[in-house]
This record gives sequence, structure tokens and C-alpha cells, in this order.
Amino acid sequence: MDYTKLATEGFNHKTSEIDLIDTEQILQLIHDEDCHVAPAVGLVLPEVARAVNLAVKGIRAGGRLIYAGAGTSGRLGVLDASECPPTFGTPPGLVVGLIAGGDRALREPIEGAEDSEELGAEDIDSLSTGKHDTVVGVTASGNAPYVLGAVRRAKERGAATVALCNALPSTVAEAAHIAIVPVVGSEVIMGSTRMKAGTADKMVLNMLSTAVMIKLGKVYKNLMVDLAASNKKLRDRAVRIIMHAVDVSREEAEEALRLSGGELKPALLILLCGCSKETAVSLLRQEPNVRRAHQAFLDSQKNPAESREAAIWTM
Repeated sequence: MDYTKLATEGFNHKTSEIDLIDTEQILQLIHDEDCHVAPAVGLVLPEVARAVNLAVKGIRAGGRLIYAGAGTSGRLGVLDASECPPTFGTPPGLVVGLIAGGDRALREPIEGAEDSEELGAEDIDSLSTGKHDTVVGVTASGNAPYVLGAVRRAKERGAATVALCNALPSTVAEAAHIAIVPVVGSEVIMGSTRMKAGTADKMVLNMLSTAVMIKLGKVYKNLMVDLAASNKKLRDRAVRIIMHAVDVSREEAEEALRLSGGELKPALLILLCGCSKETAVSLLRQEPNVRRAHQAFLDSQKNPAESREAAIWTM
């Protein structure tokens, strides 16, 4: 691979004297370059949408969303995966982050690990990756062998594959079913892809996982209704979410949360439907989306005879 042809490895003439200027001028140059990131991401939204739809389809069939990356790219994938359980109440294995060199590479540079396609393939095999999984290979250059090995092996095993990179030509983009390539140009410091490329990839990963969770029914209005209220801050957030969602007092929200056993979605339906916890849980078992579960309850109240008949036929 001729890395001199990659945008991520290019020399940035606009910042060539950054070591001679004062602090505020340095920061202004960095900011000016960062302003190119969001427009570049905006150009690839159709590809991100395709990846979201693939992942949602796979997860609904029992699959997972798996990120595989090296260096900064790997750390960003692991970060996004690790944020999903507290934010959206996902089980730990639903969104998985793989990084070349393993967990130690999160804190220490293990640069040589990214040069092995075999390690990428082995990590995919270790997860028993299958046809319902979606594997996203993240590599700023688009050519990290570890990521290429992971994407190729995932494809061989029948998984949907996505490449997220910041330069073309890209061997990983060519290997994947979908290529998301926000090209942000040369970095402020040549080759330091933790900067613009990393920012672009963080934005895409945020969009990807958040949109997936929205479509899976883990958001009501713009509220994270599947969060795990595992600490004082999150318990308070759960109460405030109920207050915003249903327009009730703090006391009413706390009581609904108590009646639901601390589960946010059932608490919402207890208030929205005026029903018991058991009814709320039953509604959510059939339809995890709060809006649709609420509408199903309202429909059942309008046509109780039809609802009873439908229930008999589905038993």
C-alpha cells in the first residue's frame, strides 16, 4: 500500500508553521480544520442509514453489532459498545467492540497488532460470528490488515459487513458490503488520525448505534427509556424522563417507578395507560416500542371484543 496517496497521511500546508505560533493561534488552526469534519460526515448519511437498517434487521433476528478496529479506531469502537448498556439498557453482548491487541491495547500502544489479518479473523471466530451479526470494520486509513482480516472472515461466516474509514483507495471498503467513507483530508499534525479522522468516526459511530437503538424501541420521544438506573444520577434521570414524557410531578413519577419495580418503560405505561405493572409488562413483551405499546392498549379499549378475539387466535 502506498500510504503517501492516502488523505489521512497527507501533508497539511495550512498548518505547516503551527510550531511557530502562539497558543490561541494553534487552537484556531485546529478548530478551523475540525470545521471540515461535520460536512464530510453529512455526505455519507445514506451509507450510514443502510448500515443502521442492516444492523436493526440482524439484531431483531438475534444478531449483534460488532465493531473491529485498531489503535484509535479500535478504541472508539470499544467506547461506543461500552456506552450502550448504561444508555440503552442493552445486554453486554449485544454491541461488541474488538480491538487489535485485546484489552491491553485500550491503554497501551500495541501498534504491531494491527498488521495481522489472522488476528482479526481469529477475533471474529472467537465470537462465533454468524449470519445475523453486523460487523463494522473501523480503520482511518482503510487498510489496517487486522480490520481487513476481521471483515473478510465475518463475510465468509455470512455476517453483514460495513467499512468505516477516512480515505480511498481502501481495501476494507472494497471487502465490505457497505462502505462509509467521510474524507476529512490531511490532519493538523501529519498522520495523527486521532484528530479529524477520529472525530468523524466518533460521529458516525454515535449516529449508527443511536439510530439502531431508536429503531429498536429504546427511545420514546427523545428520551432514553431503557437506561439502566444503576447510580444516583441515573435514578434521578429516570424520574425526570418520566416527568418529561408524561407531564407529571416528581412525586407521581417516583410512585410509578416504585410500582414498576424500578423499570422505566413499565412505569411510563402505568401512567400513560392507567394500567397495572402486569399489564404494562405484557404490552411491552408484545411490543417493546412505548408509543406502539400505548397505541395497542388504546385500540384494545376501543374494540375490546376484537381484542379478545385476536388474543384467542394468537394463543
